[in-house]
Amino acid sequence: MAQNDMLKRYLDAGVAFTKMSRSRAEGIINDLVKAGEIQREQAQQRVDDLMERSRRNTETLVDLVRRELQGQLSAMGLATKSDLKRIEGRIDALARSNGGAAKAAAPKKAAPAKKAPAKKAPAKAAKKG
Repeated sequence: MAQNDMLKRYLDAGVAFTKMSRSRAEGIINDLVKAGEIQREQAQQRVDDLMERSRRNTETLVDLVRRELQGQLSAMGLATKSDLKRIEGRIDALARSNGGAAKAAAPKKAAPAKKAPAKKAPAKAAKKG
């Protein structure tokens, strides 16, 4: 459960730094221009820089989450799609290679057994009396 909490913290922390909208980036840069920390001529370049940084952060976060999930799934010992495809391929190959032999070696259906004639009970001797 602690690993799920860790994954949630990664995602929560990353949300603040990823997927920044262009309007949000422009708002941040405009505030910096008004404060005199950035010259107006540099504003568009700074917006582009923020958007690029946001894109890279998103990719980094996605890679981090992907690696964490792969590690968790691997630790659980679950079969992957490629594992299943490989096994299915081996089963198909075995079925093809043993197909003819399996048919030849298959037992023939036994003919129904003939009923043995019923045995007659010995006749009882009549009592004299």
